[in-house]
Amino acid sequence: MADGREEEERGLEEQGAVGGEDVVDDPIMEQGAVLLRGYVIGRMNTEDPGQRVSSVDLGGRPNEQQDPQIKEVVEQLLKIAEEINRNAELQRLISQVPNNCAQDVFMTVARSIFTDGINWGRVVALFHLAYRLIYKALTTNHLENIRIIISWVLQFIREKLYFWIVQQGGWEGVIRGISRWRTAAVVASVVLVFAFVYYRKTR
Repeated sequence: MADGREEEERGLEEQGAVGGEDVVDDPIMEQGAVLLRGYVIGRMNTEDPGQRVSSVDLGGRPNEQQDPQIKEVVEQLLKIAEEINRNAELQRLISQVPNNCAQDVFMTVARSIFTDGINWGRVVALFHLAYRLIYKALTTNHLENIRIIISWVLQFIREKLYFWIVQQGGWEGVIRGISRWRTAAVVASVVLVFAFVYYRKTR
């Protein structure tokens, strides 16, 4: 019985469902994990330069952020994030989410972001939600939560966003039409505010 459970856990880890490890042999999922880590690092460098974090700290590889294509996509995601980050109400609500946010709460909020459609602004809103939770984990010394949060994002991407991202030509699709995605980001921030309001009402 124990052997079967160990095999099951190893299988989940290979799929990236446990611990936030990349999904092997799946470019969309693997790149999504690398981009999320790059987003977290980029936001942290902007918001709290004294708080150092690396890809390795987030479950990744040492040099994964050096790829020029990864750098370009992360840069575009961070540009969209600037619109989201200006929403004071959003930041206030995010600050009220508990450090030990449960998976069902995370998934409820994540689903709420995409209730009426998918666009890159909303994908960035999902990344921003994960970033805020990871930042809390780092600054409150709950490091065990970091890879768990990343694994939730990867699970959500696989279940809800995967085929849409494929239709956009992969993650590089965010580079095309960046001005449109900045507008979408504003909409996404409003949706995220309502998602947190919903979360708070269901507590």
